[in-house]
Amino acid sequence: PPPPFRRRRHFASPPASNSERGPGARSRNRTSCRMSSSPLSKKRRVSVSTAEPKTASNCSSVNSLRTESPATPANGMAKNGNDAEIDEGLYSRQLYVLGYEAMKRMQNANILISGMRGLGLEIAKNVILGGVKTVTIHDQGVAEWVDLSSQFYLREADLAKNRAEISQPRLAELNTYVPVTAYTGELTEEYLQQFQVVVLTNSTMDEQLRIGELCHCKGIKFIIADTKGLFGQLFCDFGPEMIVLDMNGEQPLSAMISMITKDNPGVVTCLDEARHGFESGDFVMFTEIQGMKELNNSDPVEIKVLGPYTFSICDTSAFSDYIRGGIVTQVKMAKKLSFKSLKASLAEPDIVTTDFAKFENPQQLHLAFQALHEFVKKNCRLPGPRNQADADELVNLVKGVNEKVSPCSRLEKLDEKLIRKLSYMAAGDLAPINAFIGGVAAQEVMKSCTGKFTPIMQWLYFDAVECLPEEDDSSLTAETCGFRNCRYDGQIAVFGSAMQERLASLKYFLVGAGAIGCELLKNFAMIGLACGEGGELTVTDMDTIEKSNLNRQFLFRPWDVTKMKSETAAAAVKQMNPNMRVNAHQNRVGPDTERVYDDDFFEALDGVANALDNVDARMYIDRRCVYYRKPLLESGTLGTKGNVQVVIPFLTESYSSSQDPPEKSIPICTLKNFPNAIEHTLQWARDEFEGLFKQPAENVNQYIQDSKFMERTLKLPGAQPLEVLEAAFKSLVTERSKSWEDCVTWARNHWQIQYNNNIRQLLHNFPPDQVTTSGTPFWSGPKRCPHPLEFDTMNTLHMDYIVAAANLFAQTYGIKGSRDRAHVVDILKGVKVPTFTPKSGVKIHVSDQDLQNSNASLDDSRLEELKTTLPSLEALSTFRMYPIEFEKDDDTNFHMDFIVAASNLRAENYDIPPADRHKSKLIAGKIIPAIATATAAVVGLVCLELYKVAFGHTKLDSFKNGFMNLALPFFGFSEPIAAPKHTYYEKDWTLWDRFEVTGVKPNGEEMTLKAFLDYFKNEHKLEITMLSQGVSMLYSFFMPAAKLKERIEQPMTEIVTKVSKKKIGKYVKALVFELCCNDENDEDVEVPYVRYTIR
Repeated sequence: PPPPFRRRRHFASPPASNSERGPGARSRNRTSCRMSSSPLSKKRRVSVSTAEPKTASNCSSVNSLRTESPATPANGMAKNGNDAEIDEGLYSRQLYVLGYEAMKRMQNANILISGMRGLGLEIAKNVILGGVKTVTIHDQGVAEWVDLSSQFYLREADLAKNRAEISQPRLAELNTYVPVTAYTGELTEEYLQQFQVVVLTNSTMDEQLRIGELCHCKGIKFIIADTKGLFGQLFCDFGPEMIVLDMNGEQPLSAMISMITKDNPGVVTCLDEARHGFESGDFVMFTEIQGMKELNNSDPVEIKVLGPYTFSICDTSAFSDYIRGGIVTQVKMAKKLSFKSLKASLAEPDIVTTDFAKFENPQQLHLAFQALHEFVKKNCRLPGPRNQADADELVNLVKGVNEKVSPCSRLEKLDEKLIRKLSYMAAGDLAPINAFIGGVAAQEVMKSCTGKFTPIMQWLYFDAVECLPEEDDSSLTAETCGFRNCRYDGQIAVFGSAMQERLASLKYFLVGAGAIGCELLKNFAMIGLACGEGGELTVTDMDTIEKSNLNRQFLFRPWDVTKMKSETAAAAVKQMNPNMRVNAHQNRVGPDTERVYDDDFFEALDGVANALDNVDARMYIDRRCVYYRKPLLESGTLGTKGNVQVVIPFLTESYSSSQDPPEKSIPICTLKNFPNAIEHTLQWARDEFEGLFKQPAENVNQYIQDSKFMERTLKLPGAQPLEVLEAAFKSLVTERSKSWEDCVTWARNHWQIQYNNNIRQLLHNFPPDQVTTSGTPFWSGPKRCPHPLEFDTMNTLHMDYIVAAANLFAQTYGIKGSRDRAHVVDILKGVKVPTFTPKSGVKIHVSDQDLQNSNASLDDSRLEELKTTLPSLEALSTFRMYPIEFEKDDDTNFHMDFIVAASNLRAENYDIPPADRHKSKLIAGKIIPAIATATAAVVGLVCLELYKVAFGHTKLDSFKNGFMNLALPFFGFSEPIAAPKHTYYEKDWTLWDRFEVTGVKPNGEEMTLKAFLDYFKNEHKLEITMLSQGVSMLYSFFMPAAKLKERIEQPMTEIVTKVSKKKIGKYVKALVFELCCNDENDEDVEVPYVRYTIR
């Protein structure tokens, strides 16, 4: 498995319509998985759909996953199944996790979920959002008080009513494509055979064994999920022959080849600009090799990795000589897995480890859960909360179970302490544990009916006993944990009544109401956060609801589209728990809202939870939490991956303590002249969009409206002034369009420039047979030799470009466009395209270094000419242009039409395989793959950390930073990194420490700069050499004497106001100063910041 990573990298472009967008500024830049989404120039990622494996003979049973499904119920619901189209508007983010083929297989699956307590409901919710064919929910029990602590679709008025019947209409609202049926009868063999997957929760061991054996024999996928307090259990049996088509869900890797030896085995060497990333045992295919053509498009070959740039393949000694070039691409190979039945697995368990720090626990819990079933069968009830006699009985039952197992599975020593904890809380029911196990279980349902990702083999056990009090749990007694016939009974059974009161009185700030925000709100409502006297939850999100949100952000419904996320989510959780005290805001969180989220606001908080989608907002909130010394719960997801980080004052490092590696960007010269991957052509197309339809229109409008535009433009560095004014001149003079015909003419001429003329000029400079000074062909390695295209109105792609480009160009001038292709063809017949002849002396840069060294000089004469020939402002008094903001999710606006056509035409120039619209949208739109299962599981882990914060845990090893990848499946937990310590004068300090300076005396007199400097010299033996506030330098040892004399007797706030040229807001209680200091030995020392109190 990959090493745990903490943050998710994204792109720093302006906000478009992003799925998990919260109140932050830019598109989601770092949630918390450290992973680059940017395309690489050598190590390329190729769409799975373009690399369908040529399966070898042993993989011929790829289609064995196909299952017969009953006829679609005639209930008027939207149709699923083979003939159903996938609603990309709804499923777009999930499609990038699962892919089309897996989604179609899932749409043929009928799922039964038995048990509609909190866990069963959580699984059902995630499976319905995922888009299976049908879901049937089964329960023969009625709602009880203990259910309300995690069953978010039950109300107090529903007590004593059947859980399945009450939950059905509320679940059915989640996805109109998935019919949801409630069933309250017996689970007979005949009834079960209509399902492809059966999930049991809240069932007896006898029922599990009966149904498990039936499913194993009948080819029905079978899952058991169970939770007891802070413990969880999961079991999967997908039959004797389960075909997995894609083990990890990662895009196939691709690399460029520099050499292949004739040997046994042959050794392949890749270009050394990027590691190939393959692993031994991978299968690969070869294309575009010159010379050793036997390898081109052959069956997949298994490799053995020799180094980061080399690997061995089959015997190549009899092959032709390798000349040059070639691309090697990883191939996904189907794999057959064999599952044991439940009965066999109970005796000889295979267990997935969830926490390597608790390596022994799963084996103990495997026996303890079996003994718990025996206890229930014998006593017709679960062990009572903190009931010592029940705990003794369970320990004895576990000993009995241990004696009966085979000698190889028998445990030498039982962990009686752990078993007693299970007994004490077995009657408990916690929303966060259900969220985690429910998210993981729902992903297993999807795996079982799609063959996508590696299933759990076969048991998973999880516990979070570190949530209990760290030292003394004597306050947890049978009395304090006993049932009270209240909605929190399931939680009180685990943590006691005092903890419930503590949770109810907390004041929390939730930043973001997207996917993670919705899940957090649901969990907060269930655990009773801010539901009592003194409690308050503030949630803010400035975004509105979009259709693509509905697939994960489960608090929203189709009729909520265009409403504010925060208000809608707050209203939804008030339905779940009417006692919740929640305030919904629509503010972006940042410096511009500090008058709202001021000192009083933050100082009153007990903690902050982030549900953000970008790095800047995360780091801002992190800085605020460090300054106000508040705990921060941080989390993020990327497809099936997710992570949790907890930040605790004076204990852990902060979110900002570690930085992500910089994004790997595509070299400019690769984009402009030497693309070798579809990612390059798509980025080029995005740049074209901005440079044609947005930036020129913005510049023109500024030229007309801003009197200082010319002055500001001329101050730009390098050749930028000329570029800006040339573009404005084009828009206002040479390319100014006044009719639809003008726009079509422009599009045709621009097509000619980009896909014919520029390519011919490039080939004029660098002919196909050109060699470098070292004698190697110029067009080799990463440089693909292009060819010009000839325009043809019969070519659909050519016409796609013309129609999209002309319509977008027309929009920038406020001209009405047209979709009438026949009319466009008629206009094109009259367009006279200027003849082009390649010119000598045109400089084309081969590398970015070459570009930097060229130091393009500004053509002053052309600049002066442009200044005088641009139309006067008087002549443009009524004119304006309309810049276009790129919006990927509207299929009617021509944006993606242009991107797909522009990119694929350029790909054709360079013989790069094209990308379909789906893949193009992913890359060009910088979409972050997302799925409800991972979101639910991650938020469950977040809320377990919330319990610890509420309890006041103080030990570093009590807290857990977590990483998971449900696709593998992999789970990794570690204690947070301690806050790094620094020292001055033998005084230890961390990022949580600071100097506290009271700047204003009770009589209103304020400290001067001199007094401030003297205070540190006398009180702390530190000589301040530089003093700053934000970006303003207030004092430095090299400051001119006259300026120092002016400032030295001035009050500190007066200096801040003068230097920053900003007034200090009345809501500001204190200022933050940063210091550079020398000690008494005149040595530089690192010291904390200063909190300078002024009110």
